[in-house]
Amino acid sequence: MTRVAAIDCGTNSVRLLIADIEGGGDGGTLTDVERRMEIVRLGEGVDRTGRLSPAALERTFTAMRGYAELITRHGAVSTRVVATSATRDAANRDDFVRGVVEIFGVQPEVVTGDAEAALSFTGATRELAELAPPGPYLVVDIGGGSTEFVLGSASVRSALSVNIGCVRMTERHLRGDPPTPDQITAAAADIDAALDEVRAAVPVDEARTLVGLAGSVTTVAGIALDLPAYDSGRIHLSRITAPQVHDVTRDLLHATRETRAKIPVMHPGRIDVIGAGALILDRIMREYHFGAVVVSEHDILDGIAWSQV
Repeated sequence: MTRVAAIDCGTNSVRLLIADIEGGGDGGTLTDVERRMEIVRLGEGVDRTGRLSPAALERTFTAMRGYAELITRHGAVSTRVVATSATRDAANRDDFVRGVVEIFGVQPEVVTGDAEAALSFTGATRELAELAPPGPYLVVDIGGGSTEFVLGSASVRSALSVNIGCVRMTERHLRGDPPTPDQITAAAADIDAALDEVRAAVPVDEARTLVGLAGSVTTVAGIALDLPAYDSGRIHLSRITAPQVHDVTRDLLHATRETRAKIPVMHPGRIDVIGAGALILDRIMREYHFGAVVVSEHDILDGIAWSQV
């Protein structure tokens, strides 16, 4: 058994998984010791300025210092820090790298979109065989700055990362409270253009099961399931239909911030960006003709953990 720590630093959140891994092949098991998430909005303003702001960096480093204490307390023998879209796009990413090295003593890996996609696919699909949904799978990881599309069965066949994410689309288009019809139309057009780019590079029509990852997808699932509070056990591996996703998306885009804040499953850090995240999922299902999405709580974070054995 190996105890490892995985940190995923995205555009909207920074997350920690400390896990015990037994074996490394298909028969291996991963058992959570600690799983944490903090909304830090590292990518705030990056689409406009091209830089990570001092305030965003400090929010991120504060969360990471708490994670470093947990890693030491639990005795993880290996730590891997992966950073994704916002850090890839930032001109001052060296400021981020220096802070991470100071906190964790390891160099963060600012991974490519392809590497991010592969890690997400591993984390999301290792347990799907037990449920026997038909493959190939299209794994979709909707982040804050980018969305990864990965097609595969036992392994990745094709992947692409495109710059549509819940933070980026909110900052670029959905600025109203609630967003105006023109803003929603512009956001949908931006998303659809990216989906055309994906279809040209990834044979999405070959996929038989859509697997959705990350906070936008799990929050939409929690709303569709009408949960009284966020319940990862109920959400993980749930199947949400396209009409359910469409209805939730419509309601979120027509709701005010105050109304969204009262939704029982809503994390405070997602209130401002959940409409864009839901719209991305809805457009994917419409454009690629999926009747349902299998929702996974396991994603790139689990893939980062598995990569250490």
